[in-house]
Amino acid sequence: MEEGRFLQWGVFRSLLAILQWWGFNVTVIIMNKWIFQKLDFKFPLSVSCVHFICSSIGAYLVIKVLKLKPLIAVDPEDRWKRIFPMSFVFCINIVLGNVSLRYIPVSFMQTIKSFTPATTVFLQWLVWRKYFDRRIWASLVPIVGGILLTSVTELSFNMFGFCAALFGCLATSTKTILAESLLHGYKFDSINTVYYMAPFATMILAVPALLLEGNGVMDWFHAHSAPWAALIIIFSSGVLAFCLNFSIFYVIHSTTAVTFNVAGNLKVAVAVLISWLIFRNPISGLNAVGCGITLLGCTFYGYVRHMLSQQTPGTPRTPRTPRKKMELLPLVNNEKFDDKVDFNT
Repeated sequence: MEEGRFLQWGVFRSLLAILQWWGFNVTVIIMNKWIFQKLDFKFPLSVSCVHFICSSIGAYLVIKVLKLKPLIAVDPEDRWKRIFPMSFVFCINIVLGNVSLRYIPVSFMQTIKSFTPATTVFLQWLVWRKYFDRRIWASLVPIVGGILLTSVTELSFNMFGFCAALFGCLATSTKTILAESLLHGYKFDSINTVYYMAPFATMILAVPALLLEGNGVMDWFHAHSAPWAALIIIFSSGVLAFCLNFSIFYVIHSTTAVTFNVAGNLKVAVAVLISWLIFRNPISGLNAVGCGITLLGCTFYGYVRHMLSQQTPGTPRTPRTPRKKMELLPLVNNEKFDDKVDFNT
């Protein structure tokens, strides 16, 4: 009886974690799109900078003031040699996501972001010469095919926004790959990752945002009918962006790897549906099919990754014998990332 109640509580806890993760994620995406489209605040660098500032403050409060999470100590030299390069890629990733959201619909942007597994595998194969099981390559086929179909049939296609989203995938993949080497020896969770990276990202982005968008922001402020109310919405999106990272930490530790993967892809579907209900961007039948194929492909990819990780060390994965020990390295160290950070995806 006691065991049954414990199991029910575990299921309820996992469901609650997933729902609050979905809630924060979809809300941040919709708010960012609302800021760009409805508030006419067309300054993605400034929005990203606000998110970094809010996240820096939020992580400091959680770790230093409220002490809800222990601080993972990092050597001062490692902060510049390891954390700073990661922060630079992290900054580019977030900025490109907001830039793409400025020019293309949420549905299209979210579908392109699902291309990240393919870019990660391709980069590790091309640059790092890592070996991957042929089942991994096969699982990428529906992802690539779905992206192509979605791109060809997108009614609100914008080349600049498309390129920003695509390069955002490459930045995400690069961050994932660099994390394996640069953060080796540190077991970061999402809150500690934000604590160390968000201040660096603010430093990196503050000057470009001021130089490129400063005058435009001032003109917008004087021309807008209710600038203070709009600024409250903009800074609220920054607070929710930090809450999203806190929710990622919660959901990672409340679900299994398979559940996390499936929930992540369903989250994209929910974001696409809700954004369409709010913004009513035109979506053709083939476009919806392409999005569905991409999400199913991502789910299948996650399933293949999980199945391969469950194989015993002596189980053959392919007729070809790896030539080097490096070829046996997995795509990532764990199926779920404690250092996964999200601001707009």
